[in-house]
Amino acid sequence: MRILGIETSCDETGVAVMDGERGLLAHGLYSQVQLHAEFGGVVPELASRDHVRKLLPMIKQVLAEAGSAPEEIDGVAYTAGPGLIGALLVGACLGRSLAWAWGVPAVGVHHMEGHLLAPMLEDPAPSFPFIALLVSGGHSMLVEVTGLGRYRVLGETLDDAAGEAFDKTAKVLGLGYPGGPELARLAEGGSPGRLRLPRPMLNRPGLDFSFSGLKTAVITGIRDLDMDENARADVAWEFQEAIVDTLVGKSLRAAEQTGIQRLVIAGGVGANRRLRERLAAAAQEIGAEVFYPRLEFCTDNGAMIAYAGMLRLAAGEAESPAIEARARWDLETLRPPGAATSGASPAN
Repeated sequence: MRILGIETSCDETGVAVMDGERGLLAHGLYSQVQLHAEFGGVVPELASRDHVRKLLPMIKQVLAEAGSAPEEIDGVAYTAGPGLIGALLVGACLGRSLAWAWGVPAVGVHHMEGHLLAPMLEDPAPSFPFIALLVSGGHSMLVEVTGLGRYRVLGETLDDAAGEAFDKTAKVLGLGYPGGPELARLAEGGSPGRLRLPRPMLNRPGLDFSFSGLKTAVITGIRDLDMDENARADVAWEFQEAIVDTLVGKSLRAAEQTGIQRLVIAGGVGANRRLRERLAAAAQEIGAEVFYPRLEFCTDNGAMIAYAGMLRLAAGEAESPAIEARARWDLETLRPPGAATSGASPAN
């Protein structure tokens, strides 16, 4: 099968063409970072309008780069949720319309399933079962993955996601938007000892996370510090270590509790170099394997949607001509292709 994948869940427009035999033929990604920078965060209406402007030209460009004519496309996969409902509807409307015009099936893909399967685009790819750590600006969760559509959430954040905590703390330190990558870069020049932050819920049983208190701890901790550039770097270093300690500790606990020795790291925070270094070292000590998507596929992208959609379409799954999108969508409601499905009602 040859699949067109479309991703528009938030502020990045992603398009890809995936071939069942030849793999990824072409992909393109447009980020709206500059558009939203002056507001310090994503403005949903602006995001939707920019997807409208960029999506169709990107599809034409990626099809050309893939050397694929529309009549060679066997199916269309688009992100149906969760995400910003307006942004999702842009991709859903165009994806479903193209499928109808081309006379091919379409499937709406769960955004987090795309992230879960993104490491499958690499060589070597992880085999089932594995434990997935999904960490991004909107999600932080540990998931037991035993097959396509077979997901059990082991733990998730009770408040802020890890990426959200990065962004909020970056604002406290006066860093630009997006704050997470800026804070990680600043932390590279930092050193320990100036500030000590808690490792939230790490010493409690269970696999849930909580990151909202870290920003408050930073605000309280820097009150008595002379915040020159060195101090800011040291605070950034300690904050990053607190996040990484927590993510690594919980991931190893999940491996121990399930007996699964394969870990998959996905989502935007999965690109964090310190997290990759620490988790690789910790996994080696217990004889576990760690798998990542390449850096460009850690953030939202069309390739992961094309791949997840290809697996489901190849198994015979397809949707009615109705255009549906879900702002909220529980990952555990997904089922293997061909099984009965249940889930949240489509958002309006």
